[in-house]
Amino acid sequence: MSRVDKLINRLNKIPKDFTYDEAKKLLENLGFIEYNKGKTSGSRVIFVNKKINSKILLHKPHPSNILKVYAVKDLLDKLKEIGVI
Repeated sequence: MSRVDKLINRLNKIPKDFTYDEAKKLLENLGFIEYNKGKTSGSRVIFVNKKINSKILLHKPHPSNILKVYAVKDLLDKLKEIGVI
């Protein structure tokens, strides 16, 4: 099982300790590129996949690196909706 498969399996379980770094690694392996929306964007980050014309907006958590459970659910739903997992 590849590292990406392990991340997908972990995401499917909707863990309470899924980190932003794990989400970023998963999205990058699925063809998304991280963009900061500008100087005034704060902790909002957008991931864009130009091949499938899709965007995913995430809030970079702080001070810890752990995503909120609702953000993990939203990420999972969006990835399923666009058909990449």
